[in-house]
Amino acid sequence: MASQEQLSAIKRAKVLMVGAGGIGCELLKTLALSGFQDIHIVARDAVLRFRPNISITPYHANVKESRFNVDFFKEFDVVLNGLDNLDARRHVNRLCLAADIPLVESGTTGFLGQVTVHLKGKTECYECQPKPAPKTYPVCTITSTPSKFVHCIVWAKDLLFAKLFGDKNQENDLNVRSSDTANSSEHSEDVFECRKDEDIERYGRRIYDHVFGHNIEVALSNEETWKNRNKPRPIYSKDVLPEEQTKENGNEEKGCAADDVSAMVSLSLKNPQDIWSLVENSRVFLEALRLFFLKREKDIGNLTFDKDDQLAVEFVTAAANIRASSFGIPLHSLFEAKGIAGNIVHAVATTNAIIAGLIVIEAIKVLQKDNNNYRMTYCLEHPSRKLLLMPVEPYEPNRSCYVCSETPLSLEVNTQRCKLRDFVEKIIKAKLGMNFPLIMQGASILYEVGEDLEEDMVVIYAANLEKALSELPSPVASGSVLTVEDLQQEFSCSINIKHREEFDEEKEPDGMLLSGWVEAPVDKDNNKPIGNDESTSNALPSMETLEGEKDDEIQETSEVVEAFSGKKRKLSEVSEVTAPDPSGPSSINQNKPEKLDIDDEDDELIISDDWESFTKKKKL
Repeated sequence: MASQEQLSAIKRAKVLMVGAGGIGCELLKTLALSGFQDIHIVARDAVLRFRPNISITPYHANVKESRFNVDFFKEFDVVLNGLDNLDARRHVNRLCLAADIPLVESGTTGFLGQVTVHLKGKTECYECQPKPAPKTYPVCTITSTPSKFVHCIVWAKDLLFAKLFGDKNQENDLNVRSSDTANSSEHSEDVFECRKDEDIERYGRRIYDHVFGHNIEVALSNEETWKNRNKPRPIYSKDVLPEEQTKENGNEEKGCAADDVSAMVSLSLKNPQDIWSLVENSRVFLEALRLFFLKREKDIGNLTFDKDDQLAVEFVTAAANIRASSFGIPLHSLFEAKGIAGNIVHAVATTNAIIAGLIVIEAIKVLQKDNNNYRMTYCLEHPSRKLLLMPVEPYEPNRSCYVCSETPLSLEVNTQRCKLRDFVEKIIKAKLGMNFPLIMQGASILYEVGEDLEEDMVVIYAANLEKALSELPSPVASGSVLTVEDLQQEFSCSINIKHREEFDEEKEPDGMLLSGWVEAPVDKDNNKPIGNDESTSNALPSMETLEGEKDDEIQETSEVVEAFSGKKRKLSEVSEVTAPDPSGPSSINQNKPEKLDIDDEDDELIISDDWESFTKKKKL
């Protein structure tokens, strides 16, 4: 039973929930049943049916929108995360740091799960420890010699979808001129642009023929490439779908509303677990492209792939399957393709319910300011010393963290060749997770994003994007120090620049090397990331520290060994050091986590959104 003090803290609390997926739905139910009275979240209707007297404020929006700023976060007593992607988690972490609001993080992957607590200056922030980076592939493999279905997914998602529906200004390896364009008078015409007075069915077939037919023939012309490989076959729309079938492709009567468009509905394809034939994939490809231009034309040019966008998933699945058919790779269902493209490990409802309960337990401790009893708790798949839930004392902030400790970063870059656009897209946005960056050198502003900028400044900053770093109004050279801020996140960091002439295209494809921002620790034997992707910042102790120890001889100490750095850090000492809770577990143990593979064992793709790698050892 909750004490009167706990009940009072619960009823007074104003709680912000971010995310309403598998964990979020369970969490909302648990919060309501635990007595919380003021909850801000989405998906409120089901809960209000059995707790009609509580206040639930829904926000059907992206947490990265500008209205959800630091002042908004300051309205709450605690923030509870139920997100499924690294980018949004980093964003919320920085807003909580800026607002000085406690954050309770969580994540699940199948039967595995964890809950962690983050308080500014007292425990690690979410970004204090490295997160495993998603598997990357050489561009030549993706564009020319795919051998696995995941290669086709990456091609369809990151190249074709981005080229057709994303930012037209970004460089893209698909922008190869077709033969008919080369023979025309307009040599500079972009093949992927819809021509004047060209109907959408004709445009769709032209794109189909270009990427699945013409480009394959171009690839086949390089005979050296195929000496030891199976040759792909060009696929043209007329050979798969006669012209009259295209006219029957979509059914306007069955069309969905603009915000719920589906090629599967239009084509009466019902089961997402069916593997479509080449003909069916071709019909879905052309219908999805048609629906994008008819129903969502205003979005074209600004779209990025989203696993929750049904039409985008249908298009990517169909495109990947057609390419797979060309290269003799087994086809996959939409259900499987969505899992690969969206880095999804399908949830176990029981795990989500357990994690939701643990989140509420930690939230109550936060509201009571019960600093000495905060715990990171891990849910295990197999019992370890008869335990399925393993509590671990939180760690203190990492003094090398560039987010909460403001440690400067270093960037090696060819300042004479690298454009400011590359620096913004590949470093500031992709690696540092900033949404509205302001870049300064000394007192000189090199680039800024904002809704209130004057027109002449927008023009100047747009021009700067196309200049090399050394050609900017305030030239960037070796020894320069750039200050980068995100005004929405109220987060800033310094980057020390070091000029470097050459980079290894395979190992350093960005042409830049950022130090101080750390990716996943790598298994030296297999050159693979350790553990899974995008979880909370802390990790379990490893098994080898426990070997040879007897149960009755194990005692906790207040030191942690960081496996990837060899350095020791003391556990969080929020107030006074207290003895471990006698009612809690006397020792900590855990089996190694399972790695999640998409394809063969020789080329692993880590696809979990919600389980942290084993990066620390607890010294016993």
